[in-house]
Amino acid sequence: MRNARQEVSSIFTGLIEEIGSIKQIIRGKRSIQLRIEAEKVLSDVKIGDSIAVNGVCLTVTDFTKTDFTCDLMPETMDKSSLKFLQSASPVNLERALQLSDRLGGHLVQGHVDALGRIKQKEQLDIAIIFRIEAPSSVLKYTVPKGSIAIDGISLTVIDVFPDSFTVSLIPHSAQNTTLAQKNIGDMVNLESDIIGRYVEKLMCSEKNERESSRLSISFLAENGFV
Repeated sequence: MRNARQEVSSIFTGLIEEIGSIKQIIRGKRSIQLRIEAEKVLSDVKIGDSIAVNGVCLTVTDFTKTDFTCDLMPETMDKSSLKFLQSASPVNLERALQLSDRLGGHLVQGHVDALGRIKQKEQLDIAIIFRIEAPSSVLKYTVPKGSIAIDGISLTVIDVFPDSFTVSLIPHSAQNTTLAQKNIGDMVNLESDIIGRYVEKLMCSEKNERESSRLSISFLAENGFV
């Protein structure tokens, strides 16, 4: 029986535990091995554990008292901004959710849907307002006051536009994540709210079932069975 971190299918909350730093990058033709300096997330780490790095769920393959190693496969390279990391780049880190944890953010899988681009960045009193350009595949699940993960950070959507959406970064998040260090034109990892995706799937399934039933009855009627 495991009494350390009970992981729930690599689910995260989007509440960043600490900012790590890239210690080493080994680049292959279509892959990357990262060694990341950290402290808090290493307190109970084991080989095979999941850690979200800038919102990307990665598996720990090796670790020491001061860092851990993980591998990026071709699909992760293609769909995330991790391929742009350099030595000493800061990264957001979060361990997988425990069964006993409070869910302070929202359910985040660590599966990046698409890359976004920072279109605007504006200081508004104590907050920083970001406008993020995003593809339709993400925007269709994005609603005002809904949740979205940006580089693994659980944030609340302010407004949604045809090509983008806005979020507000409070001082605590600015101080404890990497987003405040980003500038206009920088790329960020986006993960839409999983609940929205499930709702769409259920609605599509119900619609297909209704259409299938109508077609079957119509076919029977046309052929004199009903």
